[in-house]
Amino acid sequence: MGLRAAAGRLGRAFLGMAHSEKFRRAAAALILFVLLTVLAGVEFIPEQVNLEENQVAPRTVKAPRTVTFVDKVKTERMREEAAAKVPPQYDYDPQVGTAVQNDVESLMDDVREILTNPQLDAAQRAARLKEALPFTLPDAAVQALARSYPETLETVRQGTLRVVAEIYIRPGGITGENLAEVKQEAAKKVAGFRWAHHFTVLAQGALNHYLRPNAYYDAEKTEQLRAAARDVIPPQMVTVHKDEIIIREGDIVTAEHLAKLQALGLARPPLPFRSIAGTALLVALLMGVVYLYLRRQHREIAGNEKLLYLLALVVITVLAFSKMLVAIRVGQWPEFGDLMGYAAPLAAAGMLVAILLDPRLAVVVVAAMSILLAMMTENDFRFALVGFVGGFTGVYSVSRLSQRADLVRAGAYVAVVNAVVIFGVGLLTQASWVLTVTSSLALGIANGVLSSILTNGSLPFLEHAFGITSAVRLLELGNPGQPLLQKLLMEAPGTYHHSLIVANLAEAAAQAVGADALLARVGSYYHDIGKVKRPYFFIENQVGGENPHDKISPALSVLILTSHVKDGVEMAREHKLPEPVVEIIEQHHGTSLITFFYHKALEGDAKDSVREEDFRYDGPVPRSREAAIVMLADAVEAAVRALNDPAPGKIEGLVRKLIKEKLADGQLDESDLNFKDLDRIAGAFVRVLTGIFHSRIEYPDMKEIERRRKAHGRGRA
Repeated sequence: MGLRAAAGRLGRAFLGMAHSEKFRRAAAALILFVLLTVLAGVEFIPEQVNLEENQVAPRTVKAPRTVTFVDKVKTERMREEAAAKVPPQYDYDPQVGTAVQNDVESLMDDVREILTNPQLDAAQRAARLKEALPFTLPDAAVQALARSYPETLETVRQGTLRVVAEIYIRPGGITGENLAEVKQEAAKKVAGFRWAHHFTVLAQGALNHYLRPNAYYDAEKTEQLRAAARDVIPPQMVTVHKDEIIIREGDIVTAEHLAKLQALGLARPPLPFRSIAGTALLVALLMGVVYLYLRRQHREIAGNEKLLYLLALVVITVLAFSKMLVAIRVGQWPEFGDLMGYAAPLAAAGMLVAILLDPRLAVVVVAAMSILLAMMTENDFRFALVGFVGGFTGVYSVSRLSQRADLVRAGAYVAVVNAVVIFGVGLLTQASWVLTVTSSLALGIANGVLSSILTNGSLPFLEHAFGITSAVRLLELGNPGQPLLQKLLMEAPGTYHHSLIVANLAEAAAQAVGADALLARVGSYYHDIGKVKRPYFFIENQVGGENPHDKISPALSVLILTSHVKDGVEMAREHKLPEPVVEIIEQHHGTSLITFFYHKALEGDAKDSVREEDFRYDGPVPRSREAAIVMLADAVEAAVRALNDPAPGKIEGLVRKLIKEKLADGQLDESDLNFKDLDRIAGAFVRVLTGIFHSRIEYPDMKEIERRRKAHGRGRA
């Protein structure tokens, strides 16, 4: 019983953790981390032959198909052989030989001066010679030199200088490596003069001491020439034919065998745990950077689980698709297959994040994914560069969507920019012209097309699954052919026309204060959709008929008028309109007072039973800038339409008066609009309304024109 109770407590504790937001976030982050590490650091080609170099092959392996590939091992070996043939390069100093001759002459002058000094005896000359010589000579040679004739020393000086001159004009010069050999050669030359032993020893000692290199190894120049020699060797292409024996049972596995097996997809190297550890570390750092950015710049996203899951899903899906592209191998053109990383559609992730979440976040995500793409392609940052530039282009292209065709246009922009960048990278890497032009056109266009297809195809599903209203969805709802708008047009044409004007006002005001102009416009289209239930109870739909409110009580009129908000919300939810649009419908009147019927009720109230709250809309008050703007636009349009003389001055005065009344009534308290925003909104309203209700020329009717024409004809007759 004790174990069962403990297990029950443990189970309940686990279920409690599973329902904890922190636990869910941590689990999701761990799953994302593992998936990104696997995508970036692990090859997905299944291992069929597990062989290692120098291993004895356990069985015979044949090629299942024909394939042509670049033999990297052979290519590298031939390039290294070509580089090894380039001799070391040296810089020569022509002044070294002259300096050595000067040193020898200076030494001989010192010896002559000692030998010709009449004040010194032989012993003193020997002592002075030991001090003057920068090298050591045997005592017997020094004693013999001290007793020698100075005239013979001139012959030794000339011979030694001649040896120095011959040494320093030899081909290749003197280097640190051949200096000892050169000194031995110089000693032999001096011995060939057959001087007295002490003079020979003196000359050999001087040469051994003063000879030094005049050629210095130039590592940079040598490496440049060797690199050029490597570049001359083209990639060595190897063709393996179908059913060709790759390796026989009992053979020793070589690098060439492994290269063929890998090209055929039959083998891959063992799992590189060290590389995976490095990949995991970088993935963790990238995830941390993106999350810190979210915490600092987009708290509303960082605090929303659904949006974080959406972001993770987009990143994983696009990287997985890119992984499949990178794994493609073009057998007949292996160089082209190695460039498939250029087709990775990172722009799709950028466009989806920009449309569904935020364009600035999309740039950060594209940058992180570009680094992951480089890791995925064995740290080839060419693909990262193309991915980032293409992704940034996609983000910029969709940052201001105005119609659905902009998504297709964005794909075209991505294709063009990617083609240019791939072409530039091809020039930098000195690839062949055919490969550069072909890859830039084919892979650049493929990238743009794939990005556009992925974005268009996945956008509706992501919107529906995560409850996000994107600009594309709003554009679709703004189409006049939408069923609800058609119903509004046919059954409540006055309300439809009113909604169009409100949409123009709301869009202009939203642009003025930096709000979502598209949401404000679309919300305006639908804000009065509930009026189709009882259209003739609203003044804009009463064309020359009786007003039904004249026959009912003010309280009933208020009930009918306020019901259009509830009806509109029900219809919007029935037709699955996005929540932001539903909120605008619900909040566009807030808790405003229906002034006309309130005062009418007061006039007929003999018992003081009329309460103000009974003549207000149910609310809530606007909780977003867009809902508040639609409320103000709705009130302003109805009031200005009722003006007998809509002069610009009267329009502006009325607009500002209505905005002040809404502000004083507390309708804007939760809308996040400040006084500066309200002033800009008023200015935008006045500009639009002045354009709509501008003064018009009063044209004469057709009968008057005909009367004047006949009168003019009689006058001429």
